[in-house]
Amino acid sequence: MPTVNDILDSMDYGPAPEAAGEVTAWLTARAPFGHFIDGSFTAPADTFATDNPATGEALAQVSQGSAQDVALAVKAARKAAPKWAGLAGHERAKYLYAIARHLQKRARFLAVLEVLDNGKPIRETRDIDVPLAIRHFYHHAGWAELLTDEFPDHTPHGVCGQIIPWNFPLLMLAWKIAPALAAGNTMVLKPAEYTPLTALAFAEICAEVGLPKGVVNIVTGDGATGAALVASDVDKIAFTGSTDVGRTIRRATAGTPKALTLELGGKSPFIVFPDADLDAAVEGVVDAIWFNQGEVCCAGSRILVSEAIARDFTDRLRARLGKLRVGDPLDKCTDLGAIVHPTQLTRIRDLVSAGEAAGATLIQPEMQLPAKGCYFAPGLLVGAEPANPASAEEIFGPVATVTTFRTPAEAVQLANNTRYGLSASIWSENITLALDIAAQVKAGVVWVNCTNQFDAAAGFGGMRESGFGREGGREGMAAYLRAPEVKSKPEASAPDFKAMPSPATLASSGIDRTPKLYIGGKQVRPDSGHSYTITAKGRELGLAPLGSRKDIRNAVEAAHKAGAWGKQTGHNRAQVLYYIAENLAARQGEFEARLKEAGHDASEVAATVARAFYYAAWADKFDGAVKSTQSAKITLAMHEPWGVMGVACPDASPLLGFASLVLPAIAMGNRVVAVPAQSMPLLATDLYQVFDTSDLPGGVVNIVTGPRDDLAKTLAQHDDVAAMWYCGDAQGREMVKGESAGNLKAIWAFENRDWRDAQGRELLNRATQIKTIWVPYGE
Repeated sequence: MPTVNDILDSMDYGPAPEAAGEVTAWLTARAPFGHFIDGSFTAPADTFATDNPATGEALAQVSQGSAQDVALAVKAARKAAPKWAGLAGHERAKYLYAIARHLQKRARFLAVLEVLDNGKPIRETRDIDVPLAIRHFYHHAGWAELLTDEFPDHTPHGVCGQIIPWNFPLLMLAWKIAPALAAGNTMVLKPAEYTPLTALAFAEICAEVGLPKGVVNIVTGDGATGAALVASDVDKIAFTGSTDVGRTIRRATAGTPKALTLELGGKSPFIVFPDADLDAAVEGVVDAIWFNQGEVCCAGSRILVSEAIARDFTDRLRARLGKLRVGDPLDKCTDLGAIVHPTQLTRIRDLVSAGEAAGATLIQPEMQLPAKGCYFAPGLLVGAEPANPASAEEIFGPVATVTTFRTPAEAVQLANNTRYGLSASIWSENITLALDIAAQVKAGVVWVNCTNQFDAAAGFGGMRESGFGREGGREGMAAYLRAPEVKSKPEASAPDFKAMPSPATLASSGIDRTPKLYIGGKQVRPDSGHSYTITAKGRELGLAPLGSRKDIRNAVEAAHKAGAWGKQTGHNRAQVLYYIAENLAARQGEFEARLKEAGHDASEVAATVARAFYYAAWADKFDGAVKSTQSAKITLAMHEPWGVMGVACPDASPLLGFASLVLPAIAMGNRVVAVPAQSMPLLATDLYQVFDTSDLPGGVVNIVTGPRDDLAKTLAQHDDVAAMWYCGDAQGREMVKGESAGNLKAIWAFENRDWRDAQGRELLNRATQIKTIWVPYGE
């Protein structure tokens, strides 16, 4: 046995195992497990084994959920929904508080159970996962209490289907269930096939606290069970998992009224500037990629380091890498535990091999891995070019790529050279530089001089193909609530785009006026070379350009070139909107005459002027927030524009409907490609003369006229369009949702409404996404 002096010389740790006897006794007593439906466990059926990844030994038998099991759970949730939603917020808050207290009472049990089922180190489950899960239930007990005041007239969705991954089983459960309960929803949750046990233990806690039957239902199983839940009669789907599965869910829900939030994959940059505290940044890498064996969607898996310090930083990383301990997850001295499943271990090995084959060099410490179980030594792939498969694909394991940059601009370019946009970590002692980079990086969460910070009060979620929607904070609560219903209003019938115009019927003694498309601040003829006839009250009013896929492409390119609009201050954008109102008012009589000629209410002009004033007023007042998180950080929730948006406008109210959608989008800094009312687009084509005299930069608003659904389909498919609004019939709404799965853009598809009442914060919320920025504050 070594002496104290020997230990101080070697700095070796002795074993510090955590006892697992209570958990194994529970598993022996409870298993095999059925599903938790309508307040009790069903009889086990069609079971499969869930294994301990550290040893390969089976832990318990768990039931494979069928479509019938899912239907039974949804039926129970549906039955419980009215009574649960009808409870006062204070009553729901008491249940959430009780759950939090019971989680605390069983904290060590849950921490050990999570280790056995998932393979992560006990230090992480004990000090991070379980405390954060508890924090979410406390936090959302508060939201249940405040719901009526903070979200007036909002209602729960009803029954929520929730699908969670295997990397943070209990924490992801808390992220989903806590806000759903607070909002008054009931739910059916499907835990990951590999890690269902803490969800089943949570089901017992629901029974212990007396949660009404059917409010929380848990159905275990594989991907087929998840697919059955997506296809079931639920009102909302909340999914955390891979981007490919997210695409499948987007398409599966496209033809339904189901609300959808997706938190998907990531390939997050970890940017180290020359003036960074290198030792702190090295420890940041430990937390960014070797935390949870790298099985973290927001892991800092792409280390981007300034060329000036690359050698020094890599040497320090190599030295730190050699000190990491891989082994028994129940040992309190273990840094990295086991990979969750042999399938995932194979994927990690394959992607690392692909990275090496593409020219990267793998650095791994020499260490003896356990003989049994799924283990992979932590590593770095040095010299990985941006096109290297290991730089582009999510490895989801304890290996990061290392790439150098020379300038801040190049760092941003490399950081954004990914289809994902979940998170980023920035390291610099120059706070001005760090915040400048934070504003430019495309990521839903940005950490400055820290990484992997989470709190129930701070929204978490991604941009681009990392999904849409947020979990945590006010924005996470909003995702489980339905805004007040807006009464729908019938639209006009669509014109016949196949009918060629007749020169005889359109002849005029005056000078011919030729409306054009409006792209990049210029009037342009359609690429198709065709026009279509505009009719009203049986009269032909003129010709409109027939836009095509190529015109949409040109408009999107022009919108991207106008990116400086999003960097303008809110005050400057407000000035432009005021000018638009001013110049429209100066031509009010002309626009009123056009509306009367087309059979529309001439008062739309005055309403449009008022709408421009309204969103000009909001342009510099739609503030973000400073979140009250538990760490010594300022946690900022910033409203950030989507970038380039597609907007397919209603046929009804051709002037006011167009303005009601375009104006809030540009007020928030977006650039828009708009398809105006297909039956009367001439009001919109007249508007570009107003835009030209109102200091609106070219490319901020682009107008392409023609068949709404054809043009909207192109916009929905376009990978360089970040979000889309569509007003139209059910078939069109299904189409744009399904076609958007390519880049998983956020879609707002809705029926026509009375546009005189269509203004407010809802449109501003939909015109922005939240970027959460964590900045050190204090010592």
